[in-house]
Amino acid sequence: MQEKRLIVAAIAMIGVFSVLTARLVWLSTDQSARYAVQKQSETRLTLSEGRGNIYDCNRWKLTDWEYRTYGLFSPGKESYRTWFESVDATQKSDFYGSIQRAKPFLVQLQTEQKQPEFVFRQTQRYWSQPIAAHLIGYLDGEGSGVYGLEKACNDWLEQAGTKEEVVCTVDALGSYLNTGHDIPVLEETAGTGEALMLTLDARIQRLCEGIAQEQIDRGAIVVMETATGKIRASVSMPLFDPTNVAASIEKNDTSLINRPISGYSVGSVFKPIIAAQALKAGISADMTYECTGEYELNGHIYRCAYGKGHGVVNMTEAMEQSCNCYFIQLGLMLGAQQVHEAAQAAGCGQATPIVPGWNTTAGNLPTVDELQDQGQLASVSFGQGALLASPVQVAGFLNIFANDGTYIQPTYAQGIMDEESGEMLESYYRPIQRTVFDEAIAQRVQEMMISVVENGIGAAAEPRLTTAGGKTGTAQTGRYNEDDEELLDAWFGGFYPAEEPRYTIVVMMDSGTHGSSDAARVFADIADALYCFEGCPSEDAVPPTALEEESEEQEGEGQEIVAVLAEETQPQEIPTQQDGTEQIG
Repeated sequence: MQEKRLIVAAIAMIGVFSVLTARLVWLSTDQSARYAVQKQSETRLTLSEGRGNIYDCNRWKLTDWEYRTYGLFSPGKESYRTWFESVDATQKSDFYGSIQRAKPFLVQLQTEQKQPEFVFRQTQRYWSQPIAAHLIGYLDGEGSGVYGLEKACNDWLEQAGTKEEVVCTVDALGSYLNTGHDIPVLEETAGTGEALMLTLDARIQRLCEGIAQEQIDRGAIVVMETATGKIRASVSMPLFDPTNVAASIEKNDTSLINRPISGYSVGSVFKPIIAAQALKAGISADMTYECTGEYELNGHIYRCAYGKGHGVVNMTEAMEQSCNCYFIQLGLMLGAQQVHEAAQAAGCGQATPIVPGWNTTAGNLPTVDELQDQGQLASVSFGQGALLASPVQVAGFLNIFANDGTYIQPTYAQGIMDEESGEMLESYYRPIQRTVFDEAIAQRVQEMMISVVENGIGAAAEPRLTTAGGKTGTAQTGRYNEDDEELLDAWFGGFYPAEEPRYTIVVMMDSGTHGSSDAARVFADIADALYCFEGCPSEDAVPPTALEEESEEQEGEGQEIVAVLAEETQPQEIPTQQDGTEQIG
């Protein structure tokens, strides 16, 4: 009996030890599994932040157009040895730094080299040859807008696009796994699908940028559609690269100033407003004035360019020769109230909305009280004094004469659209329109502006292929260069063609030492470029998808046209003239 009990006890003890052993084995295995799982983790690598896009008026992308290829790599020397030559030249230093970190990473590749196992395509935010950079703006290192439309529309642009992430499982060494269910995948998180459509035409914008790069160091070009007020091109020089803003800051070349929407002294491009207001007040265009080259007022002497007298001139002849003395006389005859009224109705002193929350400068329009000072009134009458306006404002007020007396507020943005369907969700095109001068007065001044080009000092603005009307302007800045030469803001603004105008064009050359004839030549080249474009109306534009595939071809065509114009369209040289100067003796 005793022996039997010992056997039972022994069996029980063996059973207990077996259970304990099994439990220990299970626990050990389970903990190893848990430890192995803990040594693996999910990593998300951002391929795209999902920012909304900006389009031109033909639904051509101005952002996220050109594609780049990115490879997925694990850290370690093996990646460096195997793939270094495949990495894009601009990314090699980043690639070297990334291989030393304990996690996978994405790096841009050279497409002609061998490719790693996992490759992803992604658009870059800006074109390799940036377009409309001053208007579109740029992002900071965190992907937030800090300038231009990127800043003004930042909040909703951040919500609009599709965010893309590469999701992969990582082992204890930081390498991504590629077995079973642990294959790297691309995950997309859809945004609102909204996009911003501008009134810019990418083709006209690109042509104007090409012409500007050839002929303007610092300045602006604005091209506005006469009937609608829609801005088709807005160029600021110097250009800058939104992917390398630091270079522009280091150069200190003022390239980050958006000149089309900044205020300047306008000079004699303001004279058509004074002429029209004089006609409105009943002053005859046949009224003559004998210009001696000087106008004395309260002890101050105002001069025409170089102090040169124009003799007896009527209103048309005064416009042709940009006679300051004649327009001072008109301004004094009109008085402070009427000069202010005309300028205000023409958009001076008023900011122009670009998008909600971002406007152009308002410039400066002296008040009626300030214009009671005859010296200020005289100066403003030929575009000097405290009068300041942006190139966009100048386009707005000169467009009155191309548009039969009606002012249309310039417009940069068409509105917010659904990116997939193109349906306009919110229109920004709500321009202020008002009749400033009746049609007969506007046409009379239009004829004067045509005569400036055909018979006056604006001869350099006469296009080779078409017709135009316009007005010169040279404004003193009060600043001097190292050679003690005064820096001048040279203008030419007008319309093309002379018959039934379709575009109003403004060229401004900032802080130069020459007169308005240089700006006039640029105007002529732009008019000829637009003439060439008339055979390619916007409704026949290439669809965005096709354009993306043919971006290099389209870009090449634009450059070719610019090259032809630069080579062939050279108006006859005329002596440099400085109109719109104010000299006090």
